[in-house]
Amino acid sequence: MSSTPLPEAVPLARLLSRPVVLSAAALGAAVALAWAWLIAHPMAMDAATDMPGMVMAPHPWSGGYLLATFAMWALMMVAMMLPSAAPMILLHARLDRGTPAARARDHALFVLCYVAVWAAFSVLAALAQAALVGAGLLPAASLAIGERIPVAAVLLLTAWWQLTAAKRACLDHCQSPIAFVMRYWRPGAAGAVRLGLRHGLYCLGCCWSLMLLLFVGGVMNLAWVALLAAVVFAEKLAPPAWRLSRWLAGALALGAVAILIA
Repeated sequence: MSSTPLPEAVPLARLLSRPVVLSAAALGAAVALAWAWLIAHPMAMDAATDMPGMVMAPHPWSGGYLLATFAMWALMMVAMMLPSAAPMILLHARLDRGTPAARARDHALFVLCYVAVWAAFSVLAALAQAALVGAGLLPAASLAIGERIPVAAVLLLTAWWQLTAAKRACLDHCQSPIAFVMRYWRPGAAGAVRLGLRHGLYCLGCCWSLMLLLFVGGVMNLAWVALLAAVVFAEKLAPPAWRLSRWLAGALALGAVAILIA
């Protein structure tokens, strides 16, 4: 009596040798850990008041405040930007060049350089936050701009950038991972560094103005952070024919007008 042989189990070593599997797992873990930290350690500055018996507000230009603010922004960028960069990252992991060790090294360099661009942005964002808090435009407790005119100005700035040729060019690169890699890929560690930095800069050019909206809805308003992350994800993965960036620009402009005439 013959029997159908059972499918051969995939050895663990073989599974772990697949770079896309490892990259996807590491990507998911990094995003999950970033969100977990943001949820567990909100930097809403609830204690930053002058009420008796409570901790005095830290000076926005103190080393401790700046370091904590940078860490907060950097983790937010990991949580918000890595999901939308996943198609490019996973495509890079599939590039079959060199030994497994060399591929792992080059892929790690690519991802780290991409993250380094957003870390540099986080430095500027932390300085901007300190300046806004110090000037009294950003309440330390909510980290959301309360004045109508500055809010409208940020909305209009973001709407304008959404319609520029520079935004369109950067978004085109982010929406076309295969074309981007075919044009800019070079072998070796140096090529991975250049590719990661280039992709990070295009991604920054695409999304920097959307990150400014965090000052409108609240830097540590996690519902707002999640909404903006979803917008970034949808804008990069939606078909270009949908013209989501233009629809978003119109919505932002209408919001600015509504705030000014309210």
